[in-house]
Amino acid sequence: MDRIKEFKGKILFILLFVTLLIIIFKLPRTNWSVPPPRRPPATSPPVTKDTITPLKNTKHLLVSAFMDQREKGFDVRIIGIFKRDSIQPLHCFFCSADRLCKETTPSKILQHSDNFGFPYTTTDVLCRIPQNCDASYVTLVTQPEKDATTKHTWLPIRNKNEKKLQFNVTVCVSNLFGDYNNVLQFAQTLEMYRLLGVNRVVIYNTSCGSELDRLLQSYSEEGFVEMVPWPIDKHLKPSPGWHVSQYGGDLHYYGQLTTLNECIYRSMERSRYVLLNDIDEIIMPYKHNDLMSLMKTLEQQNPNAGVFQIENHIFPKKHFEPQRTFNLPQWKGVPGVNILEHIYREEPQRNIYHPYKMIVKPKMIEQTSVHEMLKNYGQRNFVSPQLCRIIHVRVALQGSLTKEQLHEDKRLWDFSKKLILNVDKALKRVGMLSNS
Repeated sequence: MDRIKEFKGKILFILLFVTLLIIIFKLPRTNWSVPPPRRPPATSPPVTKDTITPLKNTKHLLVSAFMDQREKGFDVRIIGIFKRDSIQPLHCFFCSADRLCKETTPSKILQHSDNFGFPYTTTDVLCRIPQNCDASYVTLVTQPEKDATTKHTWLPIRNKNEKKLQFNVTVCVSNLFGDYNNVLQFAQTLEMYRLLGVNRVVIYNTSCGSELDRLLQSYSEEGFVEMVPWPIDKHLKPSPGWHVSQYGGDLHYYGQLTTLNECIYRSMERSRYVLLNDIDEIIMPYKHNDLMSLMKTLEQQNPNAGVFQIENHIFPKKHFEPQRTFNLPQWKGVPGVNILEHIYREEPQRNIYHPYKMIVKPKMIEQTSVHEMLKNYGQRNFVSPQLCRIIHVRVALQGSLTKEQLHEDKRLWDFSKKLILNVDKALKRVGMLSNS
């Protein structure tokens, strides 16, 4: 019996061994031959998360980069702040998600013409992406290079994967600074724009007061406001004014021109229209109930226009509506101006320079200043103040005018019921609504 068991065991072993050999020889040889060499693991380039990035070996600052193929021979536009007397040739250096492109390409540097005498100015740099380079990031270098990603900080190339418009109307608000804390007017303006059909408000913030910061965080969390940090004072001495001879500093008005241009390109592939104005200004239609209805009319009348200039009308904050109809008790503890109380407007002095603000189609814009376009495609249209004008509640421009010499204008009151309700909700969310 023991010999029989031993014999059966040998037979079973032989069968298993033969079966194993058959399996091995049927396997593809590539699976058991010498394995191919391993590729080194991909390393992500150091991509900046800052909104202002110093450019190495220069006196310049980089802000952001965008796909822009409207000018023949170029693919990417970098927006920066350059020192005007230190412009030198620069080369565009690209990187994909895990490797460098093989070559740099020469750049085209375009200083914006409006600098108001300051030593630094908004500057565009146009770049061509090399062939066979799936670029996701870009930087600028003073000499052509081929390696060493760690030496550079890279800008992500925005607008590359935008497929369709997300918004009809975006408002670009440049530059909060100096601990600005006009909470009530800010809330009223944002809610008025929401009633007019605005989908997104982009705000560049250097500094603001603590109450306004709470309000903005609330709007940001719900997605209506997009806050862009703007620490320009950490890099330059920004001017609080328009003219270097009067205010000094390195850069006009905390970099307002740069932020307006950045906002246009940020919105180029996601918004049909962009409004360029300050937070104490409301671009108000007078014959339509919302901005999209206004724009439909303007486009029918001016099919080739990409820029619509809106006339500024000052509502002096020192003159109040006599009945104090909207002197509401729940707003007494909220810092700022109540725009519903100011119904008297100045007639613009059209015989002297009179500033406008703009509604633009972002895809038709190359460069903007504050009150007019520097470079654009298509035509410009000056909109009749009977159709649309700016409600600008601020210090009087023509301070000697009495209330009787001003025009009564209660257009804001047409929206007062919904506006008050929505402002109350916004203030209540951040604990600033009085119960008195």
